[in-house]
Amino acid sequence: MFHAQQEMVNAYQEAGRAWAHRLKSEVELWSDLAAKVTASRSLPEGLRAYQDSISHRVQMAAEDSQRLLEDSQKMIAAVTNSLSSGLSAQAH
Repeated sequence: MFHAQQEMVNAYQEAGRAWAHRLKSEVELWSDLAAKVTASRSLPEGLRAYQDSISHRVQMAAEDSQRLLEDSQKMIAAVTNSLSSGLSAQAH
């Protein structure tokens, strides 16, 4: 039972670290865009910086979806293992 609970805690911690890293990447993306737009010398240069940032953000969104799916699968597996271990322990 303890192993199953530890597995759940580990899955939550891993997901939390990954999403905290992701949040940091989001802040960096928009800060970088602000710096590039401020430093741009022409409208086309500023628009190009904005377009690059939006493209990167779309890619990040796709990665977010994949990460969310993987995290959900890990959480479901951990809960299932925990419930299975709990039921198994009660049967003995």
